[in-house]
Amino acid sequence: MALAPLPQPLDFTVRRRPPQLVPPAEPTPREIKHLSDIDDQEGLRSYIPLIFVYPKNCSMEGVDPAKFIRTAIAKALVFYYPFAGRLREGAGRKLTVDCTGEGVMFTEADADVTLDAFGDALHPPIPRLDELIYPVGGSGEFLNFPLLLFQVTRLRCGGFIFTISQNHAISDAPGLSKFLNAVVEMARGATSPSVLPVWKRELFSARNPPCVTYKHPEYDVLPQSKVTTMPSDNIMLHRAFFFGPAHLSSLRRSLPPHLRNRSTFEVLTAFLWRCRTMALGYHPDDEVRALCIVNLRSRTTGLGSSIPPGYYGNALAHVAAITTAGELTRNPLGYAVELIMKVKGVVSEEYMKSLVDFLVIKGRPGYNMTRTYLVSDVTRAGLSEFDFGWGKPRYGGPAKGTVAGFHIPYKNKRGEEGILVPIRLPAIAMDRFAKEIEKLEGDESLVKSSL
Repeated sequence: MALAPLPQPLDFTVRRRPPQLVPPAEPTPREIKHLSDIDDQEGLRSYIPLIFVYPKNCSMEGVDPAKFIRTAIAKALVFYYPFAGRLREGAGRKLTVDCTGEGVMFTEADADVTLDAFGDALHPPIPRLDELIYPVGGSGEFLNFPLLLFQVTRLRCGGFIFTISQNHAISDAPGLSKFLNAVVEMARGATSPSVLPVWKRELFSARNPPCVTYKHPEYDVLPQSKVTTMPSDNIMLHRAFFFGPAHLSSLRRSLPPHLRNRSTFEVLTAFLWRCRTMALGYHPDDEVRALCIVNLRSRTTGLGSSIPPGYYGNALAHVAAITTAGELTRNPLGYAVELIMKVKGVVSEEYMKSLVDFLVIKGRPGYNMTRTYLVSDVTRAGLSEFDFGWGKPRYGGPAKGTVAGFHIPYKNKRGEEGILVPIRLPAIAMDRFAKEIEKLEGDESLVKSSL
């Protein structure tokens, strides 16, 4: 089955103005705030790019979106003032925020292109993305560097593209959504956010003394594969796959009755994990993993119930479903669904305390990505809801697929609500992966686009 054709390259020029620091609109406390022991693990010491695409709105004619949003950001920073500070690293690699009030980075730009020229590419992979997002630089700029970097790019048609690079150590996607909602409220005339921010990072601080009561294999080092699966010079491809109601129903019908009511996240993750493992050609005895991000805010009991509504730090756990490539690909889909279901069920209040203690004892390590499919569900993060006055974005969410497979809410051209999943793989593996995906009802429309 043939892959969807590559989109034609989109040729346009982006002219950036010099970046500016945007401090809080009013004086804020100068203090040191400790991040939680979840926040400062190695795996979260990076910047996550997000993109929001807004069409022209006649009711906002004459309003410069860059100036409008920049003013609202400054007002929201009065309440979320740690975002205007800088990260410092102390003994034991412990991260703190120095609330200096220096501000966030903001850049405005103009592009000689219209939204219509993007066609069906208003989702990852987005053409010329590097020009639409202000560059963060290397890993050396993680400390003592702005925690949020914004760019507003005005388009020839009157629409605009709003991008953010977010320091993941200070906030997860639901936490950043709380800040962006405050920005929207300030833009619409509010004097304070409807939900006030809460720091309270001690919720995820290690016990004294630490006591590890669970195994945490997500941070183990895995041996090398028994085979060389890909040539070293194989180029990487970035594609997006859309799963509508019919595709998800088809997947559920393939499951035994007791699994058909499992969550969309569990079913779709299991399916993509199997397809990806088949595509990468691992040895049957190689250990493979699906690393799931569990959002603790969704838990109504235990530690989840103690997280205040305004908490904007990382409230998550990485848990791995583990098996061998042979077992995963030989068994039916229900096998993978049950593995994912089981590992998600492990997360409890005691599990989180054990995880925090483990991270501190081990020096705040990163989770292992060897033969691992990392999955992040942002369908409930509210990233597609932010209306500054131009209406909701045509697309709002992660700017690109990385090693992670994001589950992003998306409406296709037929008006169907579904899940968009950007995937990045070596070219040879991507061809195999797409062919496995297309077996689902023989539907080539699943392959949205590629770069």
